[in-house]
Amino acid sequence: MTATDERIDAPSDSVTGGISRKGLSVGTVGLLGAIVMGISCIAPAYTFTAGVGPTASAVGTQVPAVLLVGFIPMLLVAFGYRELNREMPDSGTSFTWATRAFGPWIGWMAGWGLIAATILVLSNLAGIAVDFLFLLISQIAQNPSISDLASNPFINVGVCLLFMLGATWISYRDMQTSQKLQYVLVGFQLAVLLVFAVVAIVRGASGDAFDPTRFDIQWFDPFAISSVGALVTGLSLSIFMFWGWDVTLTMNEETKDPERTPGRAATTTVVTIISVYLLLTIGMIMFAGVGTGELGLGNEGIQENVFFALSGPIMGPLAFLVSLAVLTSSASSLQSTFVSPARTLLAMGHYGALPPKFATVSPRFFTPGYATVVAAIVASAFYAIMRLVSDTVLWDTIAALGIMICFYYGITAFACVWYFRKQWFDSARNVFFTFLFPLIGGIILLGIFVLSLVESWTPGATGSGSQIGGVGLVFILGVSVILLGVVVMIVQYFRSPGFFRGETLTMAAPESLRRR
Repeated sequence: MTATDERIDAPSDSVTGGISRKGLSVGTVGLLGAIVMGISCIAPAYTFTAGVGPTASAVGTQVPAVLLVGFIPMLLVAFGYRELNREMPDSGTSFTWATRAFGPWIGWMAGWGLIAATILVLSNLAGIAVDFLFLLISQIAQNPSISDLASNPFINVGVCLLFMLGATWISYRDMQTSQKLQYVLVGFQLAVLLVFAVVAIVRGASGDAFDPTRFDIQWFDPFAISSVGALVTGLSLSIFMFWGWDVTLTMNEETKDPERTPGRAATTTVVTIISVYLLLTIGMIMFAGVGTGELGLGNEGIQENVFFALSGPIMGPLAFLVSLAVLTSSASSLQSTFVSPARTLLAMGHYGALPPKFATVSPRFFTPGYATVVAAIVASAFYAIMRLVSDTVLWDTIAALGIMICFYYGITAFACVWYFRKQWFDSARNVFFTFLFPLIGGIILLGIFVLSLVESWTPGATGSGSQIGGVGLVFILGVSVILLGVVVMIVQYFRSPGFFRGETLTMAAPESLRRR
């Protein structure tokens, strides 16, 4: 039997819309494995060190408030993802679901948004892994000059490509190998982060800190943020810090109980991450404050890598553990993040939205081998070019990443609302989980998307302040990536129009929307 043609939903094509399996290994990921992969993909140690500084610069002590506000749309959208996955467990996730709800053109762009976001973050993950590799070596050797090697663009890019090669090799192999590796790396990462946060809180409370700051419940008040612009900037960054939980859904064809396990894993992952982030944020503010002093979170000199500056002052001789945690965080996330773009590319190739070569599955490992290699090559080339052209690429691509996340998460949230429109009022549960929650989450993300574009137009409003012709580099990056998707989509339409004519994956027919 070939798994490629096996139907996921039995009733009829009017119900499935052509959804079918793609030859991936079935039933290899359980609930705990999916949660661990979700946490790994978010990479809390990496995303926190890269995102908390710019967020603190924008909103000061209100970082906890911004994190909570950013958490709300993530949770609401996660509920929508869960409902769509329960109905249509397909590795294409946003691409497949948006196509079923809105048709091939919007569906294609939703898939492009996911792929583009993951390509951007893959390059950043490899870059931060390089930084912390040399920092770790310098701490162990007690030679600070070794950490400066990461600033050499040629050394940086060379080592980065080695990280990318290793992650690609692991991702190409079977899912069991990935899970075993992630259990160790994620467990170590979370343990170190919790120790770091507790030590920072204790030292801040005792006054043995750089800028002892007394805990204040007002830190959780979003209305205390100084301006709408600061709130939007902070929200865009905080959404980046949560992004990645949807990897639990892209593995749905490989999980046990695919209708329920991925959704449960997604919500559990998001709740776990917000808990860790709030503890870390409170600890850092209590220890270092948000001023512009040497270790203050408002100091632009440390904002791209806050753990780099604070690990020594907080952890003392155990600072190398923090460096090792961020290194393992970025390295493990580099591997787990490959799951999403590879499986989305696989689905797009499977349904004819991309060349059929992308539908190739490794006959030995049952993984999307060709798509994984392509994602690695594109991410590596993007990082190498941008690193050699601009040393501010990390900050600017993170800000642009927030735009892309809002773009495809928002489309998926609205896809849930529209797809289930005939079932909204079948039950009280449906009112909340298929209508209100995803609708509110989608509206929030759409608002952040628009406001982020407006803010990023002005140089200096977001990111590093870099500009081209008076227009902010963050805006140029975000819009250029979306427009590139439009161009590729049009080219693919002329090369292989079947998908765009609804011949391989169709919109949901009205009769298929009845409660079953």
